[in-house]
Amino acid sequence: MMNDGMLSQDEIDALLNMDDTEEDIVEETSIETPVLTDIEQDTLGEIGNISFGSSATTLATLLNQKVEITTPTVSFIKRNQLEDEFPIPHVGVEVKYTEGFQADNLFILKSNDAFVIADLMLGGDGQGDNHELNEIYMSAIQEAMNQMMGTAATSMSTIFSKRVDISPPSTIMLDVTEESSHQYIPNEDILIKVSFQLKIGNLVDSSIMQLLTPSFAKQMVNDLLNPSTPEVQSKPTAAEPVKQEEKEVVSMNQQKVEYDVKPESRQPQNIGEPTQANASVQTAQFSNFDEIELPQTERRNLDMLLDIPLQVTVELGRTRRAVQDILELSSGSIIELDKLAGEPVDIHVNNKLIAQGEVVVIDENFGVRVTEIISQSDRLKNLK
Repeated sequence: MMNDGMLSQDEIDALLNMDDTEEDIVEETSIETPVLTDIEQDTLGEIGNISFGSSATTLATLLNQKVEITTPTVSFIKRNQLEDEFPIPHVGVEVKYTEGFQADNLFILKSNDAFVIADLMLGGDGQGDNHELNEIYMSAIQEAMNQMMGTAATSMSTIFSKRVDISPPSTIMLDVTEESSHQYIPNEDILIKVSFQLKIGNLVDSSIMQLLTPSFAKQMVNDLLNPSTPEVQSKPTAAEPVKQEEKEVVSMNQQKVEYDVKPESRQPQNIGEPTQANASVQTAQFSNFDEIELPQTERRNLDMLLDIPLQVTVELGRTRRAVQDILELSSGSIIELDKLAGEPVDIHVNNKLIAQGEVVVIDENFGVRVTEIISQSDRLKNLK
């Protein structure tokens, strides 16, 4: 209420209370300066897009379902906000890098999504009523993530031009409200959350999240944007003039060989003075290739190769089975192979196909009679 242009005491108190409320709102919603720039966030998202794009193919093969993992989004989350972000227990997969990087990061899946993945891994249809994640289901999830992260590490090796490897991941039920789960969460006040949209057939349309520390994220971004290059010598070393002189000496001796063929021109022409006065220059010696004989020591070293043991394996055939089929095997079970009766068997040496043959019986033992040696071109194709 206004009185001669002056504010009443009630209006003044209301305005003061409004200012306090606005200050509280600003204080609660204030966001600290992002630990990554926009370019760094885009780079981190691209790393995740490339590495987990290949993981989608691996998961699709394991589950026999169409799998899509879309381009991730990068955001920041405070440690004290994890309870609001994950109010119910999730499945956590802890991944440790053992080579290329020295860091840990945590992948988080919704329990229902984890159940679908595990059920498909075990030969189910992913639509069970009881979504309890027992020990067998957790092991199946761990194996699926192990295959996915192995593929992702291979892709990262290509991206960063260095070997990247991981240890087998560990799977736990993650409840951020319990202190026992805190040991699996990176110990930082601010964490980086990389969220991937995950689609598995018509069964899952959800997200899988990755939590990592800002230091690890910055290391990956820096290694990609500023790759280390080998040091380039700016000044020629003392060895370089010697190499040039050696080339001149070889050229000179090549001329000597021609002069030996043509006696009328024995004197080589002067091809220049050495660039270093104190360089030690020796005449190049040329061997007669028609009379090469290895020294006794070298012949003995060559003979040592003949004693190297090699593992020879005969393969009757192969097949693929789901985990559920393997668990149901018992004495008397029959496994059908992919080869017909009477087809040649494959002979492998150190897991490389080198020949084919037929099975024979020698006294009371099985044997293989070699019928065909794989050509060199075919062996090279098998190595790819």
